[in-house]
Amino acid sequence: MIYDVIIIGGGPAGLSAAIYASRAGLRTLIIEKTGCGGQMTTTNLLENYPGFNGGVKGFDLAVKLEKQARDFGAEIIYDEAAAIEQGSSKKVITASYAYETKTVIIAAGTRAKKMNIPGESEFIGRGVSFCAVCDAPFYRDKNVLVAGGGDSAVEEAVYISKFAKNITVVHRRNELRAAKILQERMKSHPNISVIYNSMPKEIFGGDSVEKVTITNVKTNENKDLIVDGVFVFTGLIPNTLFLSGIALDKTGYIITDEDMNTSSAGIFACGDIRKKQLRQVVTAVSDGAQAAVSAQRCLENL
Repeated sequence: MIYDVIIIGGGPAGLSAAIYASRAGLRTLIIEKTGCGGQMTTTNLLENYPGFNGGVKGFDLAVKLEKQARDFGAEIIYDEAAAIEQGSSKKVITASYAYETKTVIIAAGTRAKKMNIPGESEFIGRGVSFCAVCDAPFYRDKNVLVAGGGDSAVEEAVYISKFAKNITVVHRRNELRAAKILQERMKSHPNISVIYNSMPKEIFGGDSVEKVTITNVKTNENKDLIVDGVFVFTGLIPNTLFLSGIALDKTGYIITDEDMNTSSAGIFACGDIRKKQLRQVVTAVSDGAQAAVSAQRCLENL
């Protein structure tokens, strides 16, 4: 079987692309590594997704998007893309099969760069977060720790300060890496403090986070911080290691134009995996819709 479009990734961008592509009558296949929804499923409540007063649970939205895609005829298989074989007819190679297609939409997303310390994975969704815009409102009048020292960590600490009582930024170096203007902006918020030359060592708690042990990288001295939440902003990693022959920026994100075209004809990219400013569910579904329309137009011109 030759598909009209294969979508790599079943997060909000991939599911949106599948909805638009299959509704347009394209033979559509999603190849998803684990389960549809992506990082969205780890967010307890999306309060800023349009159309849901009071918010919508990330998992519930993922279920709705998946059902909508299936109802329009999209197929979904659970496998991991290992390569894209380019040419007039393309193949998406997995460990078990080579799927032939006329166009490809890459929506493989990103993964948060974890600290890889005890307690981090255990408390994801119960006090450990990788998205301030998503979760900061849940920490109103509470104490939180922000791990990181780059632009994202400082920007997000400022955002969290609108809600949290106290924010402690923990950075492994003796000075922040964030732009000076961002650092100055952060200094204007009295409820934000910084601990330098330190890193989180272990996260503790019961039903949710209660305490973090940090260690001084110079003296190896340990210190406990009583906090209700930990926001990790040590970076994002785009899932592009399986790609070749497609232009990436210096940080590994796929370069596209506004129509989601990549540097390779017939291959499109959407969502968090592409070079862009804002990585949110709402921008991912918009990208996915555009990628599907661009794939359709590409097919019409073949």
